[in-house]
Amino acid sequence: MLEVLQGLIQQAGQTAVVENNEVPNEHNEGVMGEVMQGLLGGLTNQANSQGGLGNILGMLTGGSNSNQGGSLMDNPMVAGIAQNIIGSIMAKFGLSNSAASGVVANMLPSVLGGLINKSNDPTDSSVDTGSIMNVLSGGKTSGIDFGSLLSQGAGAMADGKLDMNDLINLASGAGSSNQNSGGGNLFGNLLGGLFGKK
Repeated sequence: MLEVLQGLIQQAGQTAVVENNEVPNEHNEGVMGEVMQGLLGGLTNQANSQGGLGNILGMLTGGSNSNQGGSLMDNPMVAGIAQNIIGSIMAKFGLSNSAASGVVANMLPSVLGGLINKSNDPTDSSVDTGSIMNVLSGGKTSGIDFGSLLSQGAGAMADGKLDMNDLINLASGAGSSNQNSGGGNLFGNLLGGLFGKK
């Protein structure tokens, strides 16, 4: 997943950073590195906050459609990450607020959109939802087949949102169809623990 993210950062950074006269050439790599670190750090922090994995999973599986046609930058989670990256770029590289904001506004939707498209493309095996969630959760979601889990619960997103209750219900339903593996409670409790359900 990290290699894919790095590639998307480099691709988006070509126009947003390298060809941007407001970013001095000596800072090109540093600024792109800061966007990657800020994005990965922000998503990781979100993944480890209560209910955060559900927000990330909803973004990954719903894509830009989850905002009823709005852009990814309208997502409060993404907007918060963007503000942190802007502040960091300004502090480390001396860019103006408008220059740093321009870089982030151009790069984040492109990078996240690429990640979302790749994770939802069955013909692209470079990254999937499970591998993204595993990296962001620090391995806590290892072994959970998010693709299978979510395919069983297409109805859970009928309202355009994916929340903890949807995930718990999906997990319980997935487990109850396989009584030999200990039933749904074990899997439901596992997901409940990951997402902070008491």
